[in-house]
Amino acid sequence: MALYPFRFTPVYKDYLWGGRSLERLGRKLPPGNVAESWEISAHPDGVSVICNGPLAGLTLPELLEKAGEEVLGRALEPAFRQRFPLLVKLIDANLPLSVQVHPNDDYARRFESETYGKTEMWYIIGAEAEAAIVYGLQPGVTAAEFQAALAEGNIETCLYFRKVCVGDVIVIPAGTVHGLGKGIVLAEIQQNSNATYRIYDYRRKDASGQERPLHIEKAMQVMDFSPGDPAHFSHPEPEQIGPGQAKAVIARTPYFTVELMIGDGEWPECADGSRFVLYTFFAGTAKIYFEGGVLVLNIPESLMIPAAMGDYTLEGSFKALKTYVS
Repeated sequence: MALYPFRFTPVYKDYLWGGRSLERLGRKLPPGNVAESWEISAHPDGVSVICNGPLAGLTLPELLEKAGEEVLGRALEPAFRQRFPLLVKLIDANLPLSVQVHPNDDYARRFESETYGKTEMWYIIGAEAEAAIVYGLQPGVTAAEFQAALAEGNIETCLYFRKVCVGDVIVIPAGTVHGLGKGIVLAEIQQNSNATYRIYDYRRKDASGQERPLHIEKAMQVMDFSPGDPAHFSHPEPEQIGPGQAKAVIARTPYFTVELMIGDGEWPECADGSRFVLYTFFAGTAKIYFEGGVLVLNIPESLMIPAAMGDYTLEGSFKALKTYVS
């Protein structure tokens, strides 16, 4: 099979907290609010479809079934053909998201129809001046105190708020209470899961006038009450590794590794057969030259480099995230 960079049709989600901010990055959007763009996904709630080249029209699961090791790579588990490990999103928090928590792998497999739990990472692409996130709880908050605050309607006194700015990186292990404030645009790299337990939703109502359901019992079972790890926050500055090439590893978890790449000129790379790579280009212009031709990117855009594609070269002036299985 002739391999090439796979681009996908975005799957858009119109959750009530979304807006139109992805347009400012250059994305052409459908009408209405857009909260999330599922860029690369094999999850049943939003399956990616290839939109370029000879394999256009295949879903990502169909591609994995058809190509197997050539796409995934010989260094990865063959089981990933049936349960792709990653999900890439662009997110526009025009309004605050709910305060929420995600389960780990074991809980998700036992109590949800999910293959994975959800550890995730945020890279802040855009942020208003006072933009902030919820990350964990105030020091010393116990489960009993948290439940009492829920009952009394003052949960916000238990939450730890932190301001964010463009270029910040936040790693969110499963079990960590978190939430996005308004005025933030980001790229999210996560395990391939859609298991989310809402704890608090600011008492707002959806289009039908109903408050969205909360999941307090399950949330309390998976929440981590230990202090947040400062190492999970960073503002990395890529180091020069060659002419027009600067790079930094910005997240390393048991499930994925993410690098920030800033390119200006040519950047040779090689898909040597060991593992696939996902790119999310979020600024600038770029082309990819490979054995079969050249692909001009419509930034912001995410794409997959199959493991056995061989040598390729990124060219342009761009910023991108490069993600692969750890």
